[in-house]
Formats: sequence, C-alpha cells, structure tokens
Amino acid sequence: MSISLDTGVVTATLGLGGNVGDPVHAMAVALRMLDGRGDCHVIAVSRLYRTPPWGKTDQSFFYNSCAAVTTSLTPDALLEACLDIEREMKRVRIERWGPRTLDIDILTYGNVASDGPSLQIPHPRMTERGFVLLPLADIAADLALNGRSISEWLAEVDTAGIEIADENRDWWQRL
Repeated sequence: MSISLDTGVVTATLGLGGNVGDPVHAMAVALRMLDGRGDCHVIAVSRLYRTPPWGKTDQSFFYNSCAAVTTSLTPDALLEACLDIEREMKRVRIERWGPRTLDIDILTYGNVASDGPSLQIPHPRMTERGFVLLPLADIAADLALNGRSISEWLAEVDTAGIEIADENRDWWQRL
C-alpha cells in the first residue's frame, strides 16, 4: 500500500471499534460516510469481529473491523475527517481505553512513518493487538510493517476470545 505519485492518492488502513449503544451500526455509518466523501473511497472491509475489552477490561465486549481506503487527504486531514465522524456519531472521550460508541484509528497511511503530536503512523500499538491484527489480516495480510507482514505479527499475539460476528464483508453496506 503506497502513495501513487501520479494522482496523489494514498491507500490507508483504518481500525474501527465500539462497545456502547449499537457499535456495529455506528461503524457501518462511519464507513459509508467516508466512502461518500469525494476524497475517500472504501476499497476493502474486513469481517466483523466481537472482541474482549483490551487495556481496561471491566467493560462490555467490543465489535471491531478494519478497512482500507484510498484517499487524497493528508494524514492529518484524514485524522480530522475520522474525528469529525466520531463526533457526529456522538463519541465522547472520557477515559483511555474506556467504553465508546465509535473509535476510528488510522493504522497505516501508504508507506508514511510519522511521529507527530496528534498522529503516529503506523499506529504505535497495532502490532500488540489481536483485535486489530485479525481483521487487518482479512484485508492486508501481506502488508509489511517494520519488516514483517501483518500475518507474521498476528501469529505472535493473543486472539483468545475473539469471535467472528459477521463473516460477510459487506456487513457495513447492509445496515
């Protein structure tokens, strides 16, 4: 996944999740909102997973998915678009790793590596999280990250308790 020098279009991967209200519906609406923009196009979506909470474990199970998008937005503009969608979907940030209606993380953005104050690319903890790597492997198993494929990273993380909630990858278009 890289930047096309002729068109200025980049393929980025996103992680989506939530565990408050109807997170599956919120993720579906978020993906449709991104896809409906003139500067973003959803090109692949993983299966939908039901996952145990991570970090802060005294909360409900999450639903997680990953998506690949092509975009002409800069990384910061893509982040702002994702945050705007989170706000529109009533996301409130109260506590780190806490319950949420919707979370959209930029996992990768072409071959860009960046360590800015508001955005780190690739996502700094994605290689430690089964709930990210399992759905990401659905759409980008061969994607190289720090010299290793997503499949190789996935083989080393705990995926206990993660279940497929919807096998059909067009789940986001049906809701």
